[in-house]
Amino acid sequence: MNPNIQWLFPWLVLAAAILTVVVGYRFFIRILGMVIVPNNAVGIVTKKFGLGGRSANLPDGKIIALEGEAGIQADTLAPGLHFWLWPWQYTVSLVPFFTVQEGMIGIVEARDGVPLSGGRVLAKQVECDSYQNAREFLQNGGQRGPQITVIPPGAYRINTSLFTVTEVAALEIDDNRVGVITTKDGQSLPTGEIAGINVGGHNSFQDGESFITAGGYKGLQEQVLLAGRYFINPRFATVETVDMTEVPIAHAGVVIAYVGETGRDVTGEAFKHGNLVEKGKKGVWAEPLDPGRYAINPRTHRVENVPTANVVLNWATGKSEAHKLDEKLSTITVRSSDGFKFNLDVSQIIHIPRNDAPKVIARFGSMVNLVTQVLEPTIGNYFRNAAQGSDVIEFLKNRAARQSDAKEKIAAALSDYNVGAVDTLIGDITPPDDLMKTLTDRKIAEQERVTYETQRLAEVVRKELQQAKALADTQAKVVDSERSVAIAEFAAQANVKKAEGEAKARTAIAEADARVLRTVGSAEAEKTQLVGLAEATVIKQKVAATNQENYVSVEIARALAGSGHKLVPDIMAGGSGGGGSGSTIIEMLAASMFKSRLDADRPPKDPKS
Repeated sequence: MNPNIQWLFPWLVLAAAILTVVVGYRFFIRILGMVIVPNNAVGIVTKKFGLGGRSANLPDGKIIALEGEAGIQADTLAPGLHFWLWPWQYTVSLVPFFTVQEGMIGIVEARDGVPLSGGRVLAKQVECDSYQNAREFLQNGGQRGPQITVIPPGAYRINTSLFTVTEVAALEIDDNRVGVITTKDGQSLPTGEIAGINVGGHNSFQDGESFITAGGYKGLQEQVLLAGRYFINPRFATVETVDMTEVPIAHAGVVIAYVGETGRDVTGEAFKHGNLVEKGKKGVWAEPLDPGRYAINPRTHRVENVPTANVVLNWATGKSEAHKLDEKLSTITVRSSDGFKFNLDVSQIIHIPRNDAPKVIARFGSMVNLVTQVLEPTIGNYFRNAAQGSDVIEFLKNRAARQSDAKEKIAAALSDYNVGAVDTLIGDITPPDDLMKTLTDRKIAEQERVTYETQRLAEVVRKELQQAKALADTQAKVVDSERSVAIAEFAAQANVKKAEGEAKARTAIAEADARVLRTVGSAEAEKTQLVGLAEATVIKQKVAATNQENYVSVEIARALAGSGHKLVPDIMAGGSGGGGSGSTIIEMLAASMFKSRLDADRPPKDPKS
């Protein structure tokens, strides 16, 4: 032997000895008819042959032996030591326990049993300890095929020769969602019905047998499942999870029921456009739902959310509000009386009271139908008719009046449909391009005129500014001049006052002098008068003594003698008749006196002239 592997020989001998003991032990045990089943397994026994007689073989159509016939035995071996199972007569197969994990369920199908009957698609439930007792299952009338009962999570001793178990996930329904149930077994739905009525006692469809026994119908169910985990056999019922029905804030949920008893109309004679029924009846419910979330089956009931706050609808292409009720509305095209076509955008604000919401839905079926069947034609036709009654320019100028009239007329029209018209607003108006160009040119011309006027006013202001600046520059001189003028005026006024005072003084003096003179004059006059009268008396007496001519001559001579004038001129021209008369002498004397007076009155001559 190779010295390199010689050390392995003892170990090989030991291993062979141990293997011989183990195999021999099991063989010895098996020879004695004993079977050891581990703690985590179950023994499935197959009998190779019977002891004779009719019971030796299984009846036709049977797979599992109940009376000791040859074949797969219904009874299984529990964990432990079992005797009298001779190897030449029995074969024992060890199968692990079937474990259903947490969150899972076991779906069972039986290979043996009574055939299904009565239109059933799932085998009825029988007592068999969750399919761990095959004998009890078969003896109690268990049916072959898919079973209606499921196995919940846990470990089970299942005879896999009779039952096939498939593990599937349990049903999970999240928060704010509901499960819509469709059953595959039960009675057939009555004609005209779309969903089965609610029946009790089936533990939310987890006990399918109780559902069928209670008279449940196959197909769509009105009842829904709320959030949670359910052990529902998917072969019995399918579950579709959907969101809970939500009625938003400022909305009323109008319920339209497709199931239930036929309801009696509760609207009375006043409302003739549809029927409203009590809650739970088939039809439109008269009482709407307030804002909130509701576990309503959307396959059997429809909830139409009607806005109870103000709703804005836009007749404007490409413009839509969040509610999408106006997404199919477009800009209104109208034709004026002068033949022009133009577009205008309109916004209509409506309001539907909560208690009138069911009437609106009973009449139109939905808010979309209300918009398309009433609002769109009503508002469109009003503005088309209004445009045909005026030309484009007039329509543009009278926009405010047109908007007010539209509000009034449309409100009156919508009130017949239980819809309140809050306001009608005219948005953008798009006149024809050629007319718009004319208006634009006119406006540009007006703006240019305004611009020129503004420039003119600016020049005027600039001129005034320059004048003000020049005035400000000369203000100091003006102030000095004004002060000089004021001073001069004050001086003149003082002089005037002084002159007026002097004049008054002089007037007073003159008046006093005049009074004196008048007094003196009166006295002198009276004196002169008296003297004159006396002299006149003397003269009269003299004249009376002499003749008048002689008296005059004497007086003249006397006056001449007293004046100092020459009585005889230096040259005397002779006159006819030789001697002069007295009158001639007098004339000569008078001429001489007159000449002397003239010489005395002339100014003296300048010696240099």
